[in-house]
Formats: sequence, C-alpha cells, structure tokens
Amino acid sequence: MRANASRVRAAGLLGLIVCIALVASACTAASGSTRPSANAGVPGGTADRIPGGIHKIRHVIVVMQENRSFDSYFGTFPGADGIPRGAAEPCLPDPDAGAGACLRPYHDRSPVDSGGPHRAIDAIRDIDGGRMNGFVRQADGAVAGCLQVFDAACRGLKGGIDVMGYHDAREIPNYWRWANDFVLQDHLFSSTVGWSEPAHLYLVSGWSARCVPPTDPMRCTTNVQDPGRGPGHEKVPVYPWTDLTYLLHKYDVSWSYFVSQGTQPDCMNGAMFCKEGKQLVDTPSIWNPLPYFEDVHEDGQIQNVLRERTFFDEARRGTLPAVSWMVPNGRNSEHPPANIENGQAYVTRVIDAVMRSPDWSSSAILLSWDDWGGFFDHVPPPAVDAAGYGIRVPGLVISPYARRGYIDHQTLSFDAYLKFIEDDFLHGQRLDPSTDGRPDSRPDVRENASILGNLVSDFDFSQRPRPPVVLRPRPRPGPASTPP
Repeated sequence: MRANASRVRAAGLLGLIVCIALVASACTAASGSTRPSANAGVPGGTADRIPGGIHKIRHVIVVMQENRSFDSYFGTFPGADGIPRGAAEPCLPDPDAGAGACLRPYHDRSPVDSGGPHRAIDAIRDIDGGRMNGFVRQADGAVAGCLQVFDAACRGLKGGIDVMGYHDAREIPNYWRWANDFVLQDHLFSSTVGWSEPAHLYLVSGWSARCVPPTDPMRCTTNVQDPGRGPGHEKVPVYPWTDLTYLLHKYDVSWSYFVSQGTQPDCMNGAMFCKEGKQLVDTPSIWNPLPYFEDVHEDGQIQNVLRERTFFDEARRGTLPAVSWMVPNGRNSEHPPANIENGQAYVTRVIDAVMRSPDWSSSAILLSWDDWGGFFDHVPPPAVDAAGYGIRVPGLVISPYARRGYIDHQTLSFDAYLKFIEDDFLHGQRLDPSTDGRPDSRPDVRENASILGNLVSDFDFSQRPRPPVVLRPRPRPGPASTPP
C-alpha cells in the first residue's frame, strides 16, 4: 500500500480554460464469475442510507456507444428538454453562406453522418461561454476526408455539414421504444469536455490525467485532451491512478470489460492523421483503457478484459458478473461515419441477450454515448470542476425495476454510474484517495459532487420485475416525431 502524500490540486492550464469557457460564473470543484452477495463490500457509507431495493440489482451492464448529442437523437422526444422551437428555435451562424446566414435543426434521414470535430478545444468553442452556437462554425473549419476517418479533429467523409441534423424513431426506433418503455435521461452530460479517451477514463476511474513521471499517482494532473503519456511513454501510456476495478477486486465483486474487436476509433493523442488501428482485447486502446491501468495488473485482473462473445455466453448461462462494461468497435459504434443502423442493431443484440438471460430479473442496463461527436445540443453544461461537465449526451436506463416511461431531469454524468455501482456493491465506498486505500492526486471525488443526481430515482423497487421486451435488431422505421 502506498504511503499517503499531499494531494495535488492543480488541474493545468487547459482545465482552467475549459472552466472559464463552460460558465460565466466562477468554477469551483465539488467536493465464469462469482456473483457477490447483496452485502458485499465495506460497511457504512452513503448506500446504507439508500432504500434496500438497490440491492435487487445484482448485475449492472454499462453499454457505451459513441459520439451523439442528446438533441441529435432525442431532441424531438415528447416531454424531454429538446430542441427549442418557434421564436426560440436556434439558428447557428454558417460562415460559408455569408454574413447573417445560419443553419437550423432539421430531420436527418441519412444513417451515415459526418458530425464534427470533438476535441476539448472544439467543445469549448461549441459551448462558446454558454451560448451553444459554435457547432456549425467548428464543423465548417474541420478537415474533411481525413486519412483516419474517426479522427477527433475531423468532420468525416460524407462532405456536408450535418451537425444540426436530428434523428427520431424513423431512424432509431429501438432507442425511442426503450425511451418510451423505460427511462430517458435528458440531463446526462459527458463527464468531461474531452473526446473519447478521457470520456472512457472517467467512465472507469472518475478521472482523466497526465502523470509525470508516468508511474507516480501523486504526480498526476487533470488532462482532458492528451492523458496518460509522459516522456518515453508516447506509445505505451501508463495510468497509475485508481480505477473502479481496484475497489471491485478489493471487496470481491466480480467484473468484466467486454470488447468488440475490430477497428480502433480516434487517432491516439488527437493527431490529425494516422493509420486505422486495430482494437483487440489484449491491446490497450482508446475504448479499451483498463489494460493501461497499473492497478489492473497489480491485482492480476487483466484476464477480466474479454471478447464481446463471452458476454453473450455468460448472459445465456445466467453467469453475468456484477459489473460489466460493453464497448463497440468502429463499425457498430455510431461514431461518424459509422452507420447508426449497425450501431442500433449491435446494442439491440446486447440488450436482447440480457432480457433473455436468467439474470434479467436482477439487472440494470445503463446505455449512453461517450461524447457529443460535434453534433448540436442546446443545453449549456454545468461546471463541476475544471474538466467538465461536457456536452449533453443521451442516456437510457433499462431494467425490470426501471420506472415506466419516465424522463429523468436530474443533472447526471458518467460519475453517477460509478456512484450507483459503489452504492449497490460497495456500500458507498468512493474512489476517494483518503479512504480507498490507494492514494492518488485527483483534485476531487466526482461521485460526491453536490450537483450530481442519483440513479436510484430511475427505479421503482417496489414493483414486480417487468417482463422482457425483446426487439428486432433490424426494426422497421417508427413514426415521425412532432417537434415541440
């Protein structure tokens, strides 16, 4: 166990810029698997004050897709905080069309989109101090036809600017069906203003940092653009801070990280050009960061990073671990220019597998998209600290205990996923260097932020478990939406 040391509070210059850009007011930091028993973990903590129904959830499955804003998928969903209409309808400046020209939201029928650049600096410029008017300008200035089509600095290959387009049940009927039947979260923000890599780091560890030297957890500072690298480690990032699997292993809670093998998304480091890489279970990458974490190796848990097909085998047998993460490959990710119909089919197969599983009656599926992908959203992100929150993304909760047809308006981020898992399986133990037994220099404990809502509100643990609703991976188009 490492000796305690003074915690490093500096977030770095980029974090300060992000903070200033997010809000006009001051930005302050808020302070073959064995299933665990409902009482697994440490006693005491916040979860002991949460109604016991949370422990009816014995399997949490996090499904993380790619690069869609809330408005681009659910901006016309009835009752949600969607795209303003009438006099308030946004019309964003279009620099290519001349002075005074602008683009308005429109229904996008194409399953293949270009999106926009989505690095940290692009989020800052899209947000534009809370005006949320930089999306078209950033897409117009991005490089089209990049060598690496998934590059975070690029606009994609389709050619036209489509960041103001939105989809509905005509293109993504299964997503809208789940939103109607279960829980839609309309104020879920990506944990960070950064792109895929920092978003996935927050998803598993509540932080994205750069450490110099790269093996010292007390020499890490927040970084939402180029995390994890130090001199001599450009090709082999090392993440020495603590991730959630450390606590899960410590308290004998089973977990697996399931990887869909194929292509790797954005260029490492946000570079403009790179060869299209492979995404493999045993190769650390942007969507597969756990093999980079020091504690995963220290605990001998690297074998818990598994191929996607193992998830389907375990679901069929009723042996899902307590905590699962599911990440796609480039083809089924919905990351532009990937076809969203392929992405929806992949997600449907995952959710159908859980619904058909003996584990369905004790499961909760948390479905989201890691960042906004350059697509328009009209809600300014609130500031929790110098790194975020990022731009709003869609969020769905699917469970036999999920409330029916409920829209959750709480302020949420992926930190709420960590919080729910910790409350369910660890009795409220946080990724907190002062209490978790493994100090690092993170500036705050994201799960404890006062602004953060609680996923428990999305469940009705008094109801009888709802039966599964298995959907077709390739459904027929749904009805047109009626914009509010």
